[in-house]
Amino acid sequence: MKLTCAPVDYKSTEEDDGLRVILYGCPEKENQGSVGSGLKECIQRAKLGPAARAWDLLSIALSVTAADVAGHRRASPDGWTRQFELVIATEDPAFWNEQRKLVNSVLEFLTTDTWNVRFTDGGVHPTLSKAVRPKDDCVLLLSGGLDSLVGGIDLIASQRRPYSVSQVVVGEAENQRQFAQSLGGGLLHLQINHNVRVPDPESPPTQRARSLIFLAYGVLVATSLERYQSEDVALYVCENGFISVNPPLTGARLGSLSTRTTHPNFLVLVQKLLDTALLKVRIVNPYRSMTKGEMLSECRDQVFLRERASQSISCGRYRRFGHNHCGRCVPCLVRRAAFLKWGVSDHTNYIYQNLGVDDEHHARSDDVRAVAMALQEACSLGIQEWIGTALSTATLTDVPSLEAMIGRGLNELAALFCAYGVQ
Repeated sequence: MKLTCAPVDYKSTEEDDGLRVILYGCPEKENQGSVGSGLKECIQRAKLGPAARAWDLLSIALSVTAADVAGHRRASPDGWTRQFELVIATEDPAFWNEQRKLVNSVLEFLTTDTWNVRFTDGGVHPTLSKAVRPKDDCVLLLSGGLDSLVGGIDLIASQRRPYSVSQVVVGEAENQRQFAQSLGGGLLHLQINHNVRVPDPESPPTQRARSLIFLAYGVLVATSLERYQSEDVALYVCENGFISVNPPLTGARLGSLSTRTTHPNFLVLVQKLLDTALLKVRIVNPYRSMTKGEMLSECRDQVFLRERASQSISCGRYRRFGHNHCGRCVPCLVRRAAFLKWGVSDHTNYIYQNLGVDDEHHARSDDVRAVAMALQEACSLGIQEWIGTALSTATLTDVPSLEAMIGRGLNELAALFCAYGVQ
């Protein structure tokens, strides 16, 4: 699939065929797409002054998000792997074209597609004559989920002052605002929506590229801080290690059911891209070697966490179930197992509460059966062999600790299944 992503005033060439996607604006024709409309104005209202290459990174992330939504996996020869040719307008195309191999590698690992990205001029770098430089000392990606809540609590307990950044999701925006307002007496908080619109989007959209745009938001804010003018700024991506690695539970779950949104290798590749771009932003996941249950148990403000934990959102099908937790998808199962490990009552409303009911909605639902199979196979094969290639990359130097963490994560799930009598 071919796409050209650029602002509305970009003058296309004969080579720029395929889907035209308007960056930071609205489509002029029915057969065009758009992404990032209203985003420049959002940053300007916050009076932020990001670095030029941070804007370019955002343009890349927005373009990739549009491609991800527009590309139909079922139309590919193998029913999964898509091939993208993507032209993106940036302010510094010469630099980014030198990094094409690295950019393609980042995207291929993240989405498991084939990417051929090239860059052209015509990008944007909005500037403010009186931009503010917030004095916050780091940036926190605040999703409204349980892990980012724990991350925010721990940062405040460590006397840090994060600027919180959220990707607006229907049904979760208010939750994000409440967490930002309650942490540390109130954090500066920027909520952004990519507003992607393309003709004939894939349904349901995989959105495997969503984490890249979330990181790009964080980089944009990080380069706006006063601290950035003299030193590196930490960008906190708080996710438990089990979900980050997200090892395929069965051999049939190597595709859409095994996303890599915060996989350690993906974060290493993005960090390499930031370093090459001379963007002084350091991606940090303090919980990469911890299970979700360990995160809850070791959170530094147990009183605050007990008050707020059940308000957080973890479900992978939250919108599908009317903004309720289903209770049976993998993120819900990991969440429920974590509460059990923590030893605190879980007051979350789960649609499918009793996992032990022997029907297709509970014990015999797809994810519950997949976890049951994974527990049996890991027990018989051993953790290393069961994990397979999920950690087989030269970029990771702490594979033994990650393997041990995955084993502990499986133990938390096994305890949950034992509690409900799931075989």
